[in-house]
Amino acid sequence: MGRVVNILMVGVGGQGVILASEIVAEVMVRAGFDVKKSEVHGMAQRGGSVTSHVRFGEKVYSPIIKRGEVDILFSFEQLETVRYLDFLKAPSTILVNNQKILPPSVITGAQEYPQHIPELLASKYPQFVLVDALTIAREAGSSRAVNSAFIGALSCCFDIDEDIWKKVISTMVPSTLLELNLKAFTSGREKHRFSFSK
Repeated sequence: MGRVVNILMVGVGGQGVILASEIVAEVMVRAGFDVKKSEVHGMAQRGGSVTSHVRFGEKVYSPIIKRGEVDILFSFEQLETVRYLDFLKAPSTILVNNQKILPPSVITGAQEYPQHIPELLASKYPQFVLVDALTIAREAGSSRAVNSAFIGALSCCFDIDEDIWKKVISTMVPSTLLELNLKAFTSGREKHRFSFSK
């Protein structure tokens, strides 16, 4: 893989976007790539937008992904996906966690949460995959493993040995939750093994 691959991870505070980006970046380092990473926390502690840029390839010179250059949009929340569609290049892959987290403007009644986001994305982007990470995590044993379930789906986008992913997760997840998270990762990977064209 000589070219640089750009992954934009988006979500809201508390969803684990930063941890996910750290895991992916470390996986790519162990797979032999040059990696650059950058994140914007924003109002993360108040449920605000959080983004992380992960770039990897033979040689990467900048951690920032420009608009129109995202290869993979990895979104932890439906509405956050829509906010960053202008960063995509064609063709691109969109993974969306099937979860809605209402922003303050919706909670107060000032705005309505947009309807049918997954259907609209599926109609416009051929390489769109909706991931029910919460259900996968619960089936694995706890909703606390949503992050690992979602990363399991993402791992299917790359020809990187599954053991590398598991070893990295093992270094970044508390030992008390490791078995749960590895199970969720494996399940997310298995459920989406055939969802992507490499």
